[in-house]
Amino acid sequence: MSQTQQSKATSFLSPQFINGVYIPSGLLILGVGIVRFEWLPFAIAVSLVLGAWKIYSAAPELGPMPEKMMVANALKPDVFQDFPLKEKTILSHNVAIYRFSLQTPTQILGLPIGQHMSVAATLDVNSESKEVVRSYTPISSDENLGYFDLLIKSYPQGNISKHMGTLKIGDTLKVRGPKGAMVYAPGLVKRFGMIAGGTGITPMLQIIRAIVRGRPRNGGDDTTKVDLIFANVNYEDILLKEDLDALAKEDPGFRVYYVLNNPPEIWDGGVGFCTPDMIKAKLPPPSHDMKLLLCGPPPMISAMKKATDSLGYEKPRPVSKLGDQVFCF
Repeated sequence: MSQTQQSKATSFLSPQFINGVYIPSGLLILGVGIVRFEWLPFAIAVSLVLGAWKIYSAAPELGPMPEKMMVANALKPDVFQDFPLKEKTILSHNVAIYRFSLQTPTQILGLPIGQHMSVAATLDVNSESKEVVRSYTPISSDENLGYFDLLIKSYPQGNISKHMGTLKIGDTLKVRGPKGAMVYAPGLVKRFGMIAGGTGITPMLQIIRAIVRGRPRNGGDDTTKVDLIFANVNYEDILLKEDLDALAKEDPGFRVYYVLNNPPEIWDGGVGFCTPDMIKAKLPPPSHDMKLLLCGPPPMISAMKKATDSLGYEKPRPVSKLGDQVFCF
């Protein structure tokens, strides 16, 4: 970040507001009151309008707002709500990013970092109408106002994923949340090791982006280091590779290692399946101040649980808890 960048307002008593709003407004009202007292109401009105606009323009840069001024979260943990599809960005023949609108353009989804949400649809399953529910993690965050993004890979045998591929602009999706045992905050651990397969990259990316946003150079205090192994079948299956590479280039505290079953001719990543040797070489060793996060297809997660257990990491539980050393989404 440039050192010459203008300082941001962090409260209503910031110098930006004192020098740019309160003092000029006071001088305007005082001057008009002295020169033409009958114009004083107009001067007050002009000062209020311009001052309010100045403060509103700087609102995203402010710190925590008073509770009454905060916008309510869009998500409800016990009620499914309908959100309309706003945009669809096709990444490949079976992968797309679906953007859904919230109730207002300034609303936030209300999903803590590390958590996910339930998506439901009534589908024809084995010739019966049935409500199907699946869990998804958005690739957007509460930094994004008025919408949320889902990265979905549609499978022919899938239920919700196949249904998502049929959605048209304006169609709605039933969503409920937040849910999940993982809630990330700076200082949770000193190091993360991550193993993701396919669309299992989404909860990892959510946490990685939050960590990078919270770096000291960005005004935060997050010094967590992250090492990611991202496994896929083919090169074209690597989802959001440009985003991951950009984050790794921007942030020395984040490293990514790609593994492919079928690599291209020129390839400097891993080949085959993710192995214990790869984990040992690329991820932090077991310790009290680290966590290993796993997310991917069930066969891969089963293999990774056995691999991490053989390397001395704590044995994963059937259902992961926040305090676990090895956490499975």
